Amino acid sequence: TPGCSKSHLPSFIAGFDALTAAGVELVICTATNDPYVMEAWGREAGVKPGTILMLSDKSAALCRALGVASEADPMVRSDRYALIAKDGVVTAWLPAAMPDGEKKSENTYCPAVLAAL
Repeated sequence: TPGCSKSHLPSFIAGFDALTAAGVELVICTATNDPYVMEAWGREAGVKPGTILMLSDKSAALCRALGVASEADPMVRSDRYALIAKDGVVTAWLPAAMPDGEKKSENTYCPAVLAAL
């Protein structure tokens, strides 16, 4: 989507060095696109090799497990979120969807992740 391509992913591309300086070992971008689309999207967005891992959640198993699946035809979409995990445990959950239903995409961008570390 435009928000993913113009704001969300670019914030992590721009902030990658700050994340690693803060001790982040792995930055992953997931979407319900197939692996070929994820690879092409990362390349076109300027993700440098060895930085952000672009992973396909083609079956939507991850976004369903996290409760961020938007069931729609022809495919399931993932709502925007970021999370921080340490040793396989989520230590910070940063969803765009607020409890009142308002969506604040900026809560999922790299600066918010850095603030939550």
